[in-house]
Amino acid sequence: IVSSCTNQRRNCKFRKIKPMKITDFKITYWEGEAERAIGDANGPYGSKRLPGSFLEIFTDEGITGYSLIGNGYVEKLFPLLEGKDPRSVIGLWKEMNDLVFKGGNEGERCDAISAIDLALWDLKAKIADQPLWKLLGSSTNSVKAYASGIDLNLTDDEIYKFYSRMADMGIDAGKLKVGLDLDLDERRLGIVKDALSKASDRPLLCIDSNEYWSPKQAIRFISKLEEKFDITWAEEPARRWDYNGLKKVSDNIKAAVATGENINDLAEFMPLIDNGAVDIVEIGMGTTGLTGAMKVANMAYAYELPVAMMNCPGNTMAHLATNLPNHMMMEVVDNGRELFFNTDHHIADGKIILGDKPGFGIDVDFDKLNELEVSKHSTPKHESYPFPRREGAGLIIKPLEKD
Repeated sequence: IVSSCTNQRRNCKFRKIKPMKITDFKITYWEGEAERAIGDANGPYGSKRLPGSFLEIFTDEGITGYSLIGNGYVEKLFPLLEGKDPRSVIGLWKEMNDLVFKGGNEGERCDAISAIDLALWDLKAKIADQPLWKLLGSSTNSVKAYASGIDLNLTDDEIYKFYSRMADMGIDAGKLKVGLDLDLDERRLGIVKDALSKASDRPLLCIDSNEYWSPKQAIRFISKLEEKFDITWAEEPARRWDYNGLKKVSDNIKAAVATGENINDLAEFMPLIDNGAVDIVEIGMGTTGLTGAMKVANMAYAYELPVAMMNCPGNTMAHLATNLPNHMMMEVVDNGRELFFNTDHHIADGKIILGDKPGFGIDVDFDKLNELEVSKHSTPKHESYPFPRREGAGLIIKPLEKD
């Protein structure tokens, strides 16, 4: 048998991989409005504003990679990419990280690396004529979803309608924005539970205070909520980098502490994980792209920690989530922000189910994109996206003003 296999290998004609080159890129800045406003403890009155960008990376074979994020720093990184084979995604990711080494993988540098990395993965899968979930090695095209209204600005009726609609799609988990009024939080969490009970007798209830509380405030308020509710996780109950404070919260509540949404790479996750300050590791598009998110998820896996994928336009990061053995569930916002594109997926039985279109499955309506195009984004107003940190955060809670 060994001899036969050996002879087959000797007689095999190996297919030579044709070289391919990155030739150019284009960023389109756009601005529009979502169908529904979103709000949290730092921007409680909500905003529909959507400033965005769309990155295209072109090749000499006429295949184009798409990314739903990007910024002007891409231009500074592009000389490193030009003429390179787009299939060398992880190698190019490392080269980009090495290039920004001295200044750090922060801010616009991280956003640009993330955008390029995503476009390159889209390219790699398109070149292979495979959906990205399959190229990454997944054995399934579905991932558990949880509903997230980003809903502090919503009325009680609006909250019920949103989570009830999610439950109609089989989703039995939800995350409520909290932090400014304990009585209000209790009432609204009850509404979420009632709505999701259409899908499960014991829905998974999560809360998110968006770093508004101090660790001691978090312990007090979450403990009060836990007198009435079984809470799955409390997200960002203290500052994102405060591993002492986050561990203090985790040690003194029943719920898991979830964090990571607003940090970029392995260097920032390491002290949280190493000090036992995070129970559920959150990753997403901004975790230095798909490659960076994969590496953070692998580190979490080594510590037996689950990961949760953050929301993103078109739910495109579900492709990576299907590939992670320690993935718990992915955030779905569904507020009508996909203004110029569709993606090849649908939600059923509580799962994001990905299709078979190559790459991320992004289908762009360039006429609509051109209508939304701007030369630069408008200056956001206070309380508008992106939300600034609200007055009183970590010190004394400033309640919502009554109309």
